[in-house]
Amino acid sequence: MTNYLLSVVQPTGGVPDPDVLAKIMVDVGAVNEQMRQAGVWVFGGGLHLPDTATTLRPDGRGDVLVVDGPYVETKEYLGGFTIIDVPDLDAALDWGRRLQSAITLPIEVRPFRD
Repeated sequence: MTNYLLSVVQPTGGVPDPDVLAKIMVDVGAVNEQMRQAGVWVFGGGLHLPDTATTLRPDGRGDVLVVDGPYVETKEYLGGFTIIDVPDLDAALDWGRRLQSAITLPIEVRPFRD
């Protein structure tokens, strides 16, 4: 079995209307439950907005610089993630498709290194 990261690619901007968001949350909860029942779900969760992040970066002199916010400014950010344990990429893509359909945002599927 291989662990895969299913990353939610969140666009910057507004939040969906409450009714739309409520349906998304129900649909995502259903996919998460399917993953648990199938025994592939390892861990997952949503993240706060990037302005709550603190970035640690090397300063080039052996020290670490602490910076408020994300490392780079982009139009997209990591909005949440799920880690699954599945036999192969095809299985990971299947779960990624299900999650994408539920969450209605792009999902990046990437294996962990051994």
